[in-house]
Amino acid sequence: MSHNLEKEITDLLEKGDQRALNLLYENYSSTLYGVIFKITKDDALAQDALQESFIKIWKNSKKYDSKKAKLFTWLYRIARNTAIDKLRSFNNRNGKEIQIEDSNVYRIATAELNQDVIDLKKHVATLDQKYQIVLDALFFEGMTQQEASEELNIPLGTIKSRLKIGLRELKKVYDE
Repeated sequence: MSHNLEKEITDLLEKGDQRALNLLYENYSSTLYGVIFKITKDDALAQDALQESFIKIWKNSKKYDSKKAKLFTWLYRIARNTAIDKLRSFNNRNGKEIQIEDSNVYRIATAELNQDVIDLKKHVATLDQKYQIVLDALFFEGMTQQEASEELNIPLGTIKSRLKIGLRELKKVYDE
């Protein structure tokens, strides 16, 4: 997704403009569905959790702060937490015990204070969305390539090639 579209969405969110929701759904629903489905492993539950996620996103749209988190990271957290809650309540109703390992997704928060990381994030934000998502997962969220593949529902080979292309594009920025 282009930086301009992300900016347009965040501006509309701040204003509480309904068009933000349509744009979010158009541009993010399939990726978020992948994240949710990986947790629920059930299409009906995943569809429910996706709808619930969009309701939460809309209700909390005024709370989104682009200085604190990238739009995708914020959406991802809401979708992931909604999916976990959905699965827990489903399993509680059905008497199942559930184990979800809470991956330490935001272990790099302290590094954000580091100017290099801030600069890097700024440059990553200029890349095409598909590379941004992969680089964010690997570098800023501390996932392994395998975890990113599972979490984002993208084949491992695609993760590897997007990483390679994303890094090549970043190198161009730094070589300018």
